[in-house]
Amino acid sequence: MYAVPQVQVVIEPGQESDVAIIVRYCNENSIEFLATNRGHGNPVSLASFNGIAINLVNLQSISIQPDGASAWFGGGTYDGQVNEYLWDEGYMATTGSCDCVGLLGAGLGGGHGRLEGLYGMVSDNFLQLNVVLGSGDAIVVNSTQHSHLLWGMKGAGHNFGIVTSFEMKIYPRGPDLWHYHNYVWRGEKLEDVFNALNNLQGNGTTPVNMTVNFGNFFMNTSITTEEPIIFWTFAYRGTAEEANQYLDAFTAIDYVFDEYGDVPYKEIASKQQTGVNDVICQHGNTRITSTAGLQVYNLTAERQIFDGFTRRLTTHPDLAAGCGILHEGYATAAVDAQNPDDSAYPFRSDHHLMLFDLVLPSGSNIYTEQAAWDWAFEVRDQWNNGQPERPVNAYVNYANGMESLGEKYGHEAWRLKKLWELKIKYDPFNRFRFYNPIVGV
Repeated sequence: MYAVPQVQVVIEPGQESDVAIIVRYCNENSIEFLATNRGHGNPVSLASFNGIAINLVNLQSISIQPDGASAWFGGGTYDGQVNEYLWDEGYMATTGSCDCVGLLGAGLGGGHGRLEGLYGMVSDNFLQLNVVLGSGDAIVVNSTQHSHLLWGMKGAGHNFGIVTSFEMKIYPRGPDLWHYHNYVWRGEKLEDVFNALNNLQGNGTTPVNMTVNFGNFFMNTSITTEEPIIFWTFAYRGTAEEANQYLDAFTAIDYVFDEYGDVPYKEIASKQQTGVNDVICQHGNTRITSTAGLQVYNLTAERQIFDGFTRRLTTHPDLAAGCGILHEGYATAAVDAQNPDDSAYPFRSDHHLMLFDLVLPSGSNIYTEQAAWDWAFEVRDQWNNGQPERPVNAYVNYANGMESLGEKYGHEAWRLKKLWELKIKYDPFNRFRFYNPIVGV
């Protein structure tokens, strides 16, 4: 079921104009091509690729505009680089939450991150993009040129072209320090934790400065070998005194470990275990994933998921050792404020992103792999069964590629029709078909 793309040659363009030349060469010689940057994509559709990878690693320029309201970014920039550079210059921008991920890799699929409650998703902040189409033609995409394509680039952009550079809004950096607080609980506290989370976050009412919280079920044998732990990390834009009005409810739950502190924003990812050197950012692994989008946490579903993990310690200890069940909760005020019809990103009513993420043990056979997929689908279904009144949504950047088109790109007929029309116009030969494609291989 799982396979890797067959990369025959990697080309690293030294400047933007090289990308169009490479694409035209591939077309003239009937060679498939795939743009890459930080290499964190994992949908099964990538397995069909066999050709030249165009690695944008050299396109890492950042240029703040004179008015300080926007900046131009090279197509190879990545989150940690952008956060550090802008912070030191007195600014910040919407990025993904993991420092290791390409800014565009997240943004073209929408782009959730710590600042979305204040400023919206990454794609909400796109102003214009320089795009190389599948034909090799280079175009400018903005509100006056190819404006319909700008709509598509905000949530489904990997279907239409290679972005070599782009202009995006930036913002004054705000408070000098951010507060973080990390907790570890045993499984007996699960209901208390999720009740407190639902009280904090309501249904999309998380205070904007309580920017993000991540939770994870995973094994930590230094604490217990009998069950996974519940790890949760919070990031607040401001001081500990301000944050604690929201965190006191969690501190009151008997924990086995906690740590906290105040750091500049550019360091917050590493404190929340999403820095470039943290486990979630490591390459070279085969990952089995599934995902769901939620509005509130269903405590019955979370207990089922946790207990299912515990059972795997007996039935599949090798799989349990490499599994993390991730819960992402964002402040979403600025995401909700956007007109959902104004971009291809379809799931603005999802306030929590769920990710089942299992690193398959080296040397696994087909039976082990199938057991991993069975577990992934079980957890996905438990999340979705906990909200039976809602459709099944899969954030395209987390989708494993086995979801339906509507589950990845929206359930409205008009939305899918518009994507198809853009595909016919801008990529009629379906050159961009390897990452959760609108049109399959």
